[in-house]
Amino acid sequence: MIYTITFNPSLDYVVTLPHLQVGTINWNQAEEIFPGGKGINVSWVLQNLGVPTRILGFKAGFTGNEIQRLVEERGIPCSLLAVEKGFSRINVKIRAGEETALNGKGPEVTAADLDRLRNQLRNLTADDILVLSGSGPSGCDPSLYGDIAGEMARRKIPCVVDATGKLLAGALGARPFLVKPNGEELEELLGRSLPTEEALTEGARELQRRGARNVLISLGAQGALLVAETGKVYRHGAPQGTMVNTVGAGDSMVAGFLAGYLRNGDCAEALHWGICAGSATAFSMHLADRASIEELIKGK
Repeated sequence: MIYTITFNPSLDYVVTLPHLQVGTINWNQAEEIFPGGKGINVSWVLQNLGVPTRILGFKAGFTGNEIQRLVEERGIPCSLLAVEKGFSRINVKIRAGEETALNGKGPEVTAADLDRLRNQLRNLTADDILVLSGSGPSGCDPSLYGDIAGEMARRKIPCVVDATGKLLAGALGARPFLVKPNGEELEELLGRSLPTEEALTEGARELQRRGARNVLISLGAQGALLVAETGKVYRHGAPQGTMVNTVGAGDSMVAGFLAGYLRNGDCAEALHWGICAGSATAFSMHLADRASIEELIKGK
């Protein structure tokens, strides 16, 4: 089972209109509501690929209940913990030529709430995988992901970290199985420009020296670069297609990589699956379904 944690899930209200005019009323052409958050996205695509998964995290208020309802409506097991203060956020995504987003803050998560989550994690075994992705709760300690990943490491449970800044940096020492920054996030973390493939590779190796086992760097339309714990470097371009959506593409890559890796432990195949899953989402209006991912996989 692959467990994902979404500390701050959302209802994503996605609207489409010809153009956005600031300072006046805009009328949309289409609207949809989805459960959002990076961990939820990973579980959504994993389920589409037939991989058993369960969503963990927090919810609050009527919006939190709706997030859980929408996820369970999809048939994805979901164990979001209810917290008392605030409500789960609503994120507005505006598609009007360019994409514009207005993201909410989310509820207050207390130390006692985090202890409840840690109690849930005691149910995981070495046969499971834990995915930590996205931002932590509002005002969380930067060591949060590192603390959780460290506990997983002590119990021999592989951990995937898809986060930025101090949350990612704090988790490296726990030797996570996989980290997935994009190029810009890696530059920000290391504090320097990485203009070439060689520079990106060296940046990935620096994360490995800090503890990461496998480093997957997503590069948008240029595909992805994987530096495996064996030291081998894998490079894969993105398939051709029309990009219509960037939301969830990186999360889909994580899901595809894990689904591919679980087949036979082959990094090249895992990278191919990750690229195809991420691209299939980028070519779709929402997270990619199994058919669209498999179409790209078979086109290799």
